Amino acid sequence: MKNTALTHVHEALGAKMVPFAGYNMPVQYEGVTAEHLTVRSGVGVFDVSHMGEFLVEGENALALVQKVTSNDASKLTIGDAQYSCFPNDKGGIVDDLICYKVKEHTYLLVVNASNIEKDWNWINKHNETIGAELKDISDTYSLLAIQGPKAIEAMQSLTSIDLAEIPFYKFRIADFAGAEHAIISATGYTGSGGFEIYVKNELAEQVWNKVFEAGADYGIKPIGLAARDTLRLEMGYCLYGNDINETTSPIEAGLGWITKFTKDFINSDNLKAQKEAGVTKKLVAFELTERGIPRHDYPIVDAEGNEIGIVTSGTMSPSLGKGIGMGYVQKEFSKTGTEIFIQVRKKAIPATIVKLPFYKG
Repeated sequence: MKNTALTHVHEALGAKMVPFAGYNMPVQYEGVTAEHLTVRSGVGVFDVSHMGEFLVEGENALALVQKVTSNDASKLTIGDAQYSCFPNDKGGIVDDLICYKVKEHTYLLVVNASNIEKDWNWINKHNETIGAELKDISDTYSLLAIQGPKAIEAMQSLTSIDLAEIPFYKFRIADFAGAEHAIISATGYTGSGGFEIYVKNELAEQVWNKVFEAGADYGIKPIGLAARDTLRLEMGYCLYGNDINETTSPIEAGLGWITKFTKDFINSDNLKAQKEAGVTKKLVAFELTERGIPRHDYPIVDAEGNEIGIVTSGTMSPSLGKGIGMGYVQKEFSKTGTEIFIQVRKKAIPATIVKLPFYKG
């Protein structure tokens, strides 16, 4: 089991620790609902140092990124971040990721912790004929997600740049909490604003401490992975392994917006044909209209009890006070307003297909 540079800090704070993607990670501190609401209304900090970071450099860097990712990285200028995925050669997804253009001929790919080894092997395999320079820097960097509507105000004293001037999905490399060259990225997985801060491991504890000093007057709190999951689900953000995987296509998952057919990439011809022909199943969002909690792998049925799909993510929404979820259903049941039923043990609980996000802020 790997530790992050901050594992001992979480343990000292009394966090409930669990194994996650090979790391010893804090799942919660004071409780999921309280932590969730802290991020929605104030500011909270996640240690997500388990995420993977790959540098792609050299004259052929863009060529490799364009080949292995679905989005169009040629549109990026320095300081831009882009959500994307690695399509596999069978119609599914190897992983989803964020691509950062750090400088000319240098890209940073941030991947899911559970897929670091798989992704690294995949990129290297497709680099054999391209020849970009690749570095796996996952074990040398820490990542803090400082999220919530008070994040800008609470963190401004820690940097010389104006945090309010970093637009969504842009980043700056600047001083932050004593780290000279931190990546300060206006990205996140919560839908409540804030930043993701990348620093070298040896600076992580210093940065963590200064973040909590600066945020003390704003009610800042540490937040665990359980609240990260409920926050992202309220926004309808996909979780790899649940809502997307090696067998789900980006078109089925509603990720056509990050799948650009203006370029050739792995399996692009097949995905383009699928987009043109239409899909037979779609990832949808639903709200329960009676009490209940939908869970991963619960069957989705029609009014007659016929199975029409499966729940991929579900929870009791702390912000809305109702059961919400996402899942794949047959295309004819995917329209907004359609009534479906979630099979919870022996009971079929009615639900309605809704538009994302669940949480409107």
